Amino acid sequence: MKRIILSIFLLSFLFGFSQTPEQEQDKEKPNIVEKIMEESNGNIVIDIPAPILTSILQTQTGRRSGAELKAGINKMAGYRIQVFSDGRNQSTLESRAKARGNMILSKFPKYKGQIYTFSSSPNWYTRVGNFRTSAEANSALTELKKAFPHLSSEMRVVKSQIIVIK
Repeated sequence: MKRIILSIFLLSFLFGFSQTPEQEQDKEKPNIVEKIMEESNGNIVIDIPAPILTSILQTQTGRRSGAELKAGINKMAGYRIQVFSDGRNQSTLESRAKARGNMILSKFPKYKGQIYTFSSSPNWYTRVGNFRTSAEANSALTELKKAFPHLSSEMRVVKSQIIVIK
């Protein structure tokens, strides 16, 4: 019983039943947000230096409208036409993928430098073009399917990282 009374006494002493002078002063002072609201009547003006404001606005507009192209080589999201995708008969995959690209290039020289052959194990792929929009890619796909009807079932438009030169 003495221990319980002693414990209660110690706890009340440690935590105190009355507030300290600092706590009483804090109650009298409004917090900073309340003070700003009172002094400004709810109208807060933030003064941002012009160079910083310009930088912020350029960053925001760049994100909304897509990345602006710089002079030179630019990479961006776009579309390509996949004309080859296979993972069977591993010994000849690379040569078949490159042959498909060469076949496209022989009939469509406008795609020179836009034939991409690569592997993602176990498959090999050949993709053609750098199209910014789906409509451009679908138009080119129609053209390729007409030129190579025997391959048309394998051809399709895919989203891809493209290269645009400005």
